[in-house]
Amino acid sequence: MRRVVVTGIGVVSAVGLTAAEFFDSLIHARSGVGEITQIPTDEMGVKVAAEVKGFDPSAHFTTKQVGLLDRFAQFALVAAREAMADSGFSPTEAECDRFGVAIGTSFGGMGTLEAGYERVYSERNLRLHPLTIPRIMYNAAASQISMFFSARGPILAISTACASGAQAIGWAFHQIRYGYAEAMLAGGADAPITFGVMKAWEALRVLASGRGDPTRACRPFSRDREGLVVGEGAAVLLLEEYERARARGARLYAELVGYGTSADASHITDPSVEGPARAMQAALAEAGLAPEDVDYINAHGTATKVNDRIETEAIKLVFGSHARRLAISSTKALHGHTMGAAGAIEFAAACLALRHGIIPPTAHYTEPDPECDLDYVPNRAREQKLEVVLSNSFAFGGINAVLIARRVS
Repeated sequence: MRRVVVTGIGVVSAVGLTAAEFFDSLIHARSGVGEITQIPTDEMGVKVAAEVKGFDPSAHFTTKQVGLLDRFAQFALVAAREAMADSGFSPTEAECDRFGVAIGTSFGGMGTLEAGYERVYSERNLRLHPLTIPRIMYNAAASQISMFFSARGPILAISTACASGAQAIGWAFHQIRYGYAEAMLAGGADAPITFGVMKAWEALRVLASGRGDPTRACRPFSRDREGLVVGEGAAVLLLEEYERARARGARLYAELVGYGTSADASHITDPSVEGPARAMQAALAEAGLAPEDVDYINAHGTATKVNDRIETEAIKLVFGSHARRLAISSTKALHGHTMGAAGAIEFAAACLALRHGIIPPTAHYTEPDPECDLDYVPNRAREQKLEVVLSNSFAFGGINAVLIARRVS
């Protein structure tokens, strides 16, 4: 089995339009959550989200290209471009046959879909944009990235709700590990801040209200947490086989060593303790690591009452007494829950923490919850040399995905 390393990272998020801006905002606890500006909120009870602001499609694409790309695909392609530039990887024509793409998304081109539905059902205008289907399809981001970089190797679009980005990275990791590819662009992208999607989340009664200070609406693991905040964005990482990356002198952010995935097989929205625990155990087993080897967990940490408690219990089940020595944080407090992009954005945060030796905090933490009694790195970043980091992603449908990276030796 071959070694796999991360050599490039690209991020588009509510707290930064590049990976560097993103991580700087995380460690300084700058919130990207606020009042919604991109859709009308007159008929909405919840009016906060983590929007990507200052993103100008015309700065990245021609007018013709913009016509082909829904917002989620724009995010994905910009993040992929940054990852490639960051890596310094420029594949030859022959190498393109073993260069692939895997992108996860929960909602695909939802902005395009809703606009089309409004046109057809509300305005009774039966003529849709001729490129509606290529914009809304879930594989649009993966396919556009593949075409832009002439990546002709394995390609997959994954839609497994909030585990999508992590599963895309895990699948890409295995493509290289088992010899099907030499390099993979992998990550996730979503742009779910649309009127219909927000109303649907509102109906579930799991959204934070944002009353008072909207920037502090998301408070993972805090006793007074009141729900999640929907976010948007993308993260794409370049994964490469270790020997070829080292031979070309690439910067090595981290070595991806373990991927675990599991199903709760119990309830569509109510998570179990055992399902997430099995995914963490599977990732540790593939990595050949003991629970005591892990230094930091970037938690799923949605800030809902149930999820944070269940994740805490699952961590205790897997890590035993070591759970109380682990540093754990949820960066969703700052960039929101980015749905299909979450696993990729948060794994990027974990890899950057590993490289820089700085753990981003769980922002907006106010008071301990007796049911969430671990070290959540409250409010302030922590400098700490890290050897092994783990990133959790758990989704509706009972789908769990866990990624583990370690310092490159």
